Amino acid sequence: MILGKPIALGRTAEVYACENGQVLKLFRPPWGRAAAESEARLARTVHAAGTAVGEVIEYDGRFGLPYAHVEGRLLVDVLFTTPWKLAEFARGFADIHARVHAHVLPELPSQRQRLEDRLRSTTVLPGALKDVLLGILASLPDGDRVCHGDFHPANVLVTAHGPVIVDWTDATRRNPVADIARTLLLFQLATEAAPLRRLMVAGVRSWFRRVYLGRYRLVAPLDEAQLMAWQSVIAAARLREEVLGEADRLMRVVHVARR
Repeated sequence: MILGKPIALGRTAEVYACENGQVLKLFRPPWGRAAAESEARLARTVHAAGTAVGEVIEYDGRFGLPYAHVEGRLLVDVLFTTPWKLAEFARGFADIHARVHAHVLPELPSQRQRLEDRLRSTTVLPGALKDVLLGILASLPDGDRVCHGDFHPANVLVTAHGPVIVDWTDATRRNPVADIARTLLLFQLATEAAPLRRLMVAGVRSWFRRVYLGRYRLVAPLDEAQLMAWQSVIAAARLREEVLGEADRLMRVVHVARR
């Protein structure tokens, strides 16, 4: 197998078109076999038929997953070429997210446990603040709904048959409000070097964010106090991912959301 240039780039992996019509998601170090096998299990759970993803393969010392090819364009690219449809796509983005949250898959891992593990293991948070955040997490209502965990316009394909959500690596069962908090945080953190760079034109990112959140509120009522509490926990847990240049901004989100 000979791979050309990647057709998509992410923080943890690259995606390549293959000669057999599939695409290969190839993980970057330090994400290895364990990450690939974990995603394969999640993908088979989310795609009940189990045909969307193949077996873990090794290529040039790296591990990857072959997926069935879906013809389409990333929503983030579509937004760049058709900015006049921004509000339409933002509303559709909210509708897709709400449809994900309508499903229950008990076999998915618990997001509450994952968040607790990340809060406890991060070295950035002062001990007293960590205890406060763990207390907030314990007080928030749990849930059993499917949550994507990394829902943003670079993880949605626009196809002739409708939108397709990709990259289910962080899928869990949890409270949908936590999933919304994660999406809002990703918009807030995005920089021009990130996959969401085309949304960084002045005002466009915040406008898309407002339309998305307003639409979701119409589809499913949101507890605003709960959303703020989740934002502090989600931002603090994100510290454990150690994304370059994010720590100070995440700490500001934590403190603002706690007020």
